[in-house]
Amino acid sequence: MLYVIAAAAVLITWLVVVDRPVAKLVFKEGKLDKSYGKVPNAFGQNCKEIARKTPFSGTVKVYMTRSGAKMTFSKGTPHNIQQRIRNVFPHQGFRSKGQKRA
Repeated sequence: MLYVIAAAAVLITWLVVVDRPVAKLVFKEGKLDKSYGKVPNAFGQNCKEIARKTPFSGTVKVYMTRSGAKMTFSKGTPHNIQQRIRNVFPHQGFRSKGQKRA
């Protein structure tokens, strides 16, 4: 019985602690250094163009929620860059798996 409780505790800890974004873009000095997950082509190209015009270093992560995609930025990303990336974000490219709430 104790092993079941231990397994449940490990599973719950893993679900809470592990960071699981759908897509992750890492920028360094104005260039797209790495990208993880499925990033739509147009979004990736637009982000590269934004980073080329105004160089910055930071991370953009995309998470899926019930109501759709949610983007988070690292603290080093300036607010005007964050807004420009939000403006080119393709909400149709990331579909939610659950029902949308009214």
